[in-house]
Amino acid sequence: MKAMILAAGLGNRMRPLTLHTPKPLLEVGGKPLIVWHIEKLKKCGITDIVINTAWLSDKLVAALGDGHQFGVNILWSHEGEGLETAGGIINALPLLGKEPFILINGDVWTSMDFSILCDVHLQDHLAHLVLVENPEQHPLGDFTLLNQKAYTFDQNQLGENLTFSGISVIHPQLFTDLENGKRPLAPLLKQAMQDGKILASKLQGEWVDVGTPERLTTLDLAIHTGKLA
Repeated sequence: MKAMILAAGLGNRMRPLTLHTPKPLLEVGGKPLIVWHIEKLKKCGITDIVINTAWLSDKLVAALGDGHQFGVNILWSHEGEGLETAGGIINALPLLGKEPFILINGDVWTSMDFSILCDVHLQDHLAHLVLVENPEQHPLGDFTLLNQKAYTFDQNQLGENLTFSGISVIHPQLFTDLENGKRPLAPLLKQAMQDGKILASKLQGEWVDVGTPERLTTLDLAIHTGKLA
């Protein structure tokens, strides 16, 4: 199984920190956000990792190289101008292959055990999303969880409204017949939800969307003081 870490964003909400440092290289607990992901993937046996780049791509490559220092094989998918989430994945499909892969946002932090993702079986579904309790900055959530599936709010499901963690298992068939270009992921997921094709579960562990300098500082302090690990 392969994994892809999304690392091409501009990080506008994190400025001025991201003017000269790509967001996934911002540090918490003494190491870059993206390195936490790489180490957790390696721990559960995922060693082929695709990383997409756009903003300050040279600094990401300089910091991570081919991944040998972490015991993994990093495959780079360079976009030039960012292609948004789905566009970036479509661009990287030749590196990802035809089997389901783990997808992780480069700007989140979690204590989740990624080995759970290796045990996901999509069968005839197109994705498995990991959802979290709605954080303070996103109180309404993104999707409804009911009977281990994710639905859009307009499907009138009576489950729990939760937020997408940015962690998932995706089948390449989600992008069948789609051409390269800028394209967000959410509309594709929502369309597949209408067809009952998206599985979901709640995250086990801690999770932080590192979306502002303040949340970065708070997370760093929590890790250093042992409140999170």
